[in-house]
Amino acid sequence: MNLEMTRGPRPLSVFLTGLALYGATEAARAQSSVTLYGLVDTAVRYTTHADTAGNDRLQLANGGLGESHWGLLGSEDIGGGNSVVFQLENRFFPNGGTSDPSYPFFNTAFVGVRSSTLGRLTLGRQVNPFASAVLRSYVTNAWLPTVYLFRPEVGMAQGVWASNMAKYTVRWQDLTMELSYAFGGAAGAFGAGSQIGASVSYAPAWPLRLGAGYLDTRDAVNSSAHFKSWTAGGAYTFGNTTVSAGWAMNREDRAYLGNAPNGPYTPAQLTALGFTQLSSREMFFGGVTQLVGTRTHVSANVWRTLQVGKTASGNGNATQFQVVADHGVSRRTSLYIEADYSLYRGGLVGAQLQGVSGVSAASGSTQLGVMGGLRHAF
Repeated sequence: MNLEMTRGPRPLSVFLTGLALYGATEAARAQSSVTLYGLVDTAVRYTTHADTAGNDRLQLANGGLGESHWGLLGSEDIGGGNSVVFQLENRFFPNGGTSDPSYPFFNTAFVGVRSSTLGRLTLGRQVNPFASAVLRSYVTNAWLPTVYLFRPEVGMAQGVWASNMAKYTVRWQDLTMELSYAFGGAAGAFGAGSQIGASVSYAPAWPLRLGAGYLDTRDAVNSSAHFKSWTAGGAYTFGNTTVSAGWAMNREDRAYLGNAPNGPYTPAQLTALGFTQLSSREMFFGGVTQLVGTRTHVSANVWRTLQVGKTASGNGNATQFQVVADHGVSRRTSLYIEADYSLYRGGLVGAQLQGVSGVSAASGSTQLGVMGGLRHAF
């Protein structure tokens, strides 16, 4: 026996065996998982009156029925029915390979703790309760994970995501409640730039789903000025047919200028799009979706929006229609065609209801959009 080898460093194989045993022991103590997921979607789209000059546009769109994204979703069991959870998600443009400039690189970024009995507390940038209520209950084209180019009710949800947010979610059987507070972070003015939110949704497997939500955002500069939003609606499924209907209201104080650190857009962007010129905006929307076979969805939707401006020039209305046919060629890949038609009157313009990344249209115009595309989920 070589005594010098016995006293010296252990062979590499022994070290690796010990490392494997240590890893197995740690895995037994706490189970963890990380999931990579995403969606790649692009379409050829033709749009009339695609800018304020009234020009038409033919494009290979950065997204069609869905917004391309990828993300990481993770959890670790820490015992006692508790786990640590996190999510990171980036929105990107497949045509150029760049991140969507309207959002941070990680548009969703949070970490939190989930309890089997007490609910979930998450901290970071995440979907606000108002948007959660709509998505769970009565969003149009509910089978789609995201809609990029045409889902006007998203424009009523104050940007959908909020930064600096603490959100508590609790569920009792089919009833889910969310409460949130997004910190403004201003020294000496704790409420400036903050946002509070709440929602409740009833979402069993079928046939009836109901939801309601509320948001209140305070301007970071004019801290006494508020931007408030309400929503309520429901959906009912009978056989292969789903009917949905919803209502949403936005109200802004006259001094509200959009100086909120929690939203996705700058005050200059909001002003350019006319978002800060409204006193109140009310939307009614609904749709019918028919499942044909097991992989084909056919949907028709309508939106009616009424706006009162802070001045007379801000008064306006919009009526929007959409039809969609979406066929899954496999479990993860779909082909689709879509057509939408909008009429904008007075102080309402297309970008207000479709977002900065959406297709703009001038006040007083009509707009027709047609597209066909391909999306793949992973």
